[in-house]
Amino acid sequence: MIRILNYSELSADEIFARTAPTVSVEDTVAEILRHVREAGDAALYEYCEMFDGVRLTSLAVTPAEMEEALTLVEPEFITILEKAAANIRRFHEKQVRTSFILNEENGVVIGQKIIPVDRAGLYVPGGTAAYPSTVLMDAIPAKIAGCREVVMVTPPGKDGKVNPVILAAAHVAGIDRIFKVGGAQAIAALAYGTESIPKVDKIVGPGNAFVAEAKKQVFGTVSIDMIAGPSEILIVADGKSSPRHLAADLLSQAEHDKMASAVLVTDCADLAAAVQAELEVQIPKLSRAQIARVSIDNNGKIIVAPDLNTAIDIANEIAPEHLELCVDNPFDYLDRIRHAGSIFMGRNCPEALGDYFAGPNHTLPTSGTARFSSPLSVDDFVKKTQYTYYTKDALSRVAKDVAYFAEKEGLTAHAKSAIIRLEEDK
Repeated sequence: MIRILNYSELSADEIFARTAPTVSVEDTVAEILRHVREAGDAALYEYCEMFDGVRLTSLAVTPAEMEEALTLVEPEFITILEKAAANIRRFHEKQVRTSFILNEENGVVIGQKIIPVDRAGLYVPGGTAAYPSTVLMDAIPAKIAGCREVVMVTPPGKDGKVNPVILAAAHVAGIDRIFKVGGAQAIAALAYGTESIPKVDKIVGPGNAFVAEAKKQVFGTVSIDMIAGPSEILIVADGKSSPRHLAADLLSQAEHDKMASAVLVTDCADLAAAVQAELEVQIPKLSRAQIARVSIDNNGKIIVAPDLNTAIDIANEIAPEHLELCVDNPFDYLDRIRHAGSIFMGRNCPEALGDYFAGPNHTLPTSGTARFSSPLSVDDFVKKTQYTYYTKDALSRVAKDVAYFAEKEGLTAHAKSAIIRLEEDK
C-alpha cells in the first residue's frame, strides 16, 4: 500500500528520499561494449541469441518486413500515429533555431551557424512493452533538425521480427534505416559502428539499466541525450480533485517499471486517504498489476502539505519528470514551477496525453535532473559553430589588447601571434 507522509512531521531526508539502484551493471556493460567494438556484427548475433533468444541471419529490417508490418497494424492505429506525428511536428517546428551574422563596422564580421548532426541513432526499447510513441518522439525532432540519416535500433522478438507497431511508427516518422538489436550491444553498435550498423554522432532514447549505463560509457565517443532513470510522476492536487482520476494517473507511470516513482502532493488529508484506498481498487484490474504493485509499494508516496504553495515547493525540490497540476487555475502556479521535465495543466490533462499525442516531447529528464536539463528537442540534433573575420586594419586596432590579455595569462605565443602581424607592417 502507498505510504502517506505528513510533511510537517518528517525530516527532509524522509520526505525526499529516492530509491537507489541496488545492482551495478558497469562491468557487464563494459565487457559488452568491448566485445562489440572488437567483433562487430559477430558479437551482435551472439548477444541476440543470448539475450533475445533468437538466431538472426541479418540485422537490417528489410523493405519486405516493413510492408508486412504495415499490413498487420490496424489502419485506425496508423491514422492515430499520423495524427500524433502531426502534433509532434507542429510543436517541434517552433524549436528550430536560425544562424546569425553580425556585420560590425570597421572590418569585423562575427556569426554563428546551426548545423544538424550528420547521423542520429535512436534506441527504442522492447521487452515488457512496445513503445511506438518513443519512435515518433525521438525521430521527428531529428528529421526537423535536418539530420542526413536517422538510424533506429530495437530488439527483435522470438520470431526474429520487430513488433509491427514499432515499424509502423518508424514508417510514419520517416526513419531511414532500422536494425534488429537491443540492449547495451545496440548502443555499442551505434557508438562504434559494425559491418552492418553505421556509427552515429548522437544516440537518443530511453532503455533499461544496461542501456543507460552503455550510453554513459560511450559518451565522448558519441553524444547522448541524457542518462534516463525510471519513470516518474508527481501530482500536485487540491481537495477538489477526483481520487479516481489521481489514482489512475499515478498508476499510468507505476505500470512502466518496478522502479518507477509515483508521488502525490496534496493539501487535503481526506484526499490522501481516498487516493490511497482507490489505488487498492485499481491496481488488481491492471494488465501489469504486479509491476504497478511493486512500484507503488516500494517507491510511491502521498505527501500531505500544509498548503498548495508548500506543495509547489516540494515539487520543485523533487524536480519530477512529469508534473501534473490538478488544481483550479493551474496557470496561476505555472511561473512558480522551476524544476520539471513536462507540466500537465489542470484536471483534464492526464500525463498520457504527453506520452502519446499532445505534441511536446516525452523523452524527459529523470531522477531530479530536471533541475538542470531539458526535454528532448530539435536542439539535441544540432550543433553550433561560430566564426570570426577581421580585416588587417581591424586586427591592428585590437592586436595590442589581445597581446596584453594573453600575457596576463602567461601565454606569450598567443600574444606573439597577434603582435607579429603588426611587426611585419613596420
